[in-house]
Amino acid sequence: MKPRTRIKICGITQPDDAAYAVAAGVDAIGLVFYPKSPRAVSVAQAQAIVSKVPGFVTVTGLFVDASAAYIWQHLEAIPLGLLQFHGNESVQFCEQFKRPYIKAIRVRPGMDIRAAIGQYKTACGILLDSYQPGVPGGTGICFDWQAIPDDLDQPLIIAGGLNPDNVQQAIQSLQPFAVDVSGGVEKSKGVKDRQKILAFVREVASV
Repeated sequence: MKPRTRIKICGITQPDDAAYAVAAGVDAIGLVFYPKSPRAVSVAQAQAIVSKVPGFVTVTGLFVDASAAYIWQHLEAIPLGLLQFHGNESVQFCEQFKRPYIKAIRVRPGMDIRAAIGQYKTACGILLDSYQPGVPGGTGICFDWQAIPDDLDQPLIIAGGLNPDNVQQAIQSLQPFAVDVSGGVEKSKGVKDRQKILAFVREVASV
């Protein structure tokens, strides 16, 4: 039997959106702790959101080149089950928090994807996202799926421009462990569209 593709909805900013995503059947939600992002949340906002998330749904904290002190501050205040590093963090930096982590790699033309991934052998997953200068994520742009090697060792998470209209194609092309969506299920930045969430989950399940 083919494994089920997991789903993470990132950039949650409202408790009700988290509750709806959980009810729709997602496996994880993402909270953005990058102050420059339009989807960034404060500690207080994150605590309110997490209160709507039951067990067996993973709360992921996304950080971009943050200081260790900043990350520890959030770990002490919020029950994060997974860390997502979306900047230029080294493997040693990622490992110091003694938490499961995934590392985002922004795919740019001509890059050695296998070598980039190989630096993070302790990551419990590698998230491949689109590269856009000066933007660490949430670009809404797809990268070249054909550039991805088909025999990577670590669980693969696909992000970057996914939406209900193209997620089936992404799964069929890459057979990833999981898909990660943010802007593709929004009304506006940080405000999720419930019909799009439901459509996205249904499209993933139908593959």
